[in-house]
Amino acid sequence: MNLPNKLTVLRVILIPFFVAFLLLSPGNDTFKWIALAIFIVASLTDMLDGKIARKYNLITDFGKFMDPLADKLLVCSAMICLIELDRIPSWIVVIIIAREFVISGFRLIAADNGRVIAASYWGKFKTTFQMIMVILMIADLPIDAVQLLTQIIMWVALALTIISLVDYLVKNKDVMSGEM
Repeated sequence: MNLPNKLTVLRVILIPFFVAFLLLSPGNDTFKWIALAIFIVASLTDMLDGKIARKYNLITDFGKFMDPLADKLLVCSAMICLIELDRIPSWIVVIIIAREFVISGFRLIAADNGRVIAASYWGKFKTTFQMIMVILMIADLPIDAVQLLTQIIMWVALALTIISLVDYLVKNKDVMSGEM
């Protein structure tokens, strides 16, 4: 297993620790900051594994499949916890997770036909904004400007979620029609 794939696996391994600290964080600022640090480290592994894979030509089918899946697991688990902490409306999380299921389904159908659908730029922008949104929501700084920025980022992340879904569906419509 190469380094980018190890970083992807590390990101998945960090998720339960992140979730535990985040859910134990109400009333405990230390746990909140630990959860935030774990989330940031996990998010940085996403950027790092892609850069290393491209720079050293270490792109694998495992990485193409698992990297976006690890991102989904990290961000979706964070958002579900943030519902529990009353920091994000559940309907927004439902839309975001529904998009992830649709894309994962597309990828599975494509994989059954010997094709790997890598993440698009829209998908990468979506993931970046979702990660920034989660960071701001975990930090939950009581500063009006930061609260407003968090709301704006949340709406941008939601918009990018929908745009990236439409982009995937349009670019990969042959997956559903069986014309691959």
